[in-house]
Amino acid sequence: MNQVQQIVELADAVLGQIVIGTYLHGSSVLGGLRPASDVDVLVVSRRRMNEQDRRALLGGLLHISGSRNTARPIELTVVVQSEVRPWRYPPTGDFLYGEWMRTEYEAGEVPQPEPMPDLALLIAVALSGDHPLTGPRPAEVLDPVPQADLVRASVAGIPGLLDDLDSDTRNVLLTLARIWTTLATGQIKSKDAAADWALDRLPPAHRPALEHARQLYPNCPYSEESWSDALQAQVRPHVDRVLSDIDRLRNRTPRT
Repeated sequence: MNQVQQIVELADAVLGQIVIGTYLHGSSVLGGLRPASDVDVLVVSRRRMNEQDRRALLGGLLHISGSRNTARPIELTVVVQSEVRPWRYPPTGDFLYGEWMRTEYEAGEVPQPEPMPDLALLIAVALSGDHPLTGPRPAEVLDPVPQADLVRASVAGIPGLLDDLDSDTRNVLLTLARIWTTLATGQIKSKDAAADWALDRLPPAHRPALEHARQLYPNCPYSEESWSDALQAQVRPHVDRVLSDIDRLRNRTPRT
């Protein structure tokens, strides 16, 4: 059984009739999975999960998500339809599983409902990807996300990215390139396509760090990633340049 099928069957077994639809998003629908890509799945439900459901879903995901096995990491988000249709910002998510939280989950933490600005981006990608695993097409159950809210959601994640710059350099640089691209074009591109777009617009002095991240992305797992001292010295100047362009575009975007 492949991993996507395992996710679908787990959601169906735990949530049953409250599931409206299950949808791929992320790299799966933005150019294809890469060696370090998560399997990103959105579940749209009819009501909030109870505590028993949360613990059962979490336990199943800990078993099938990568980290301590050969499977890919899973990022699974559950959202109650009435929380996002009609659309409003910031959206509230009902449940979020991400492999980066495994230590906390194994210590007893259980995902709870919370505001999730990133849901704006996730829903936009699920809509454009149009890849239902179960249920109707995403456009039948989700409202479109206004461009102004895509901008708000994109920039809301920047402080957290900067906190991870030293420990997750490749992903942070590629994500910042995607944010820049989204603000400039109104489109959410794959990380490699966003990097290509950004590299075409950067002066030569600010390209090497992103070029290296772009080269790592298609075929290098995080565990095999390396950065020379010379490249590391160029990371912060590159980030400062990209942030200045993001700020300029952000200030031009009309607010709703």
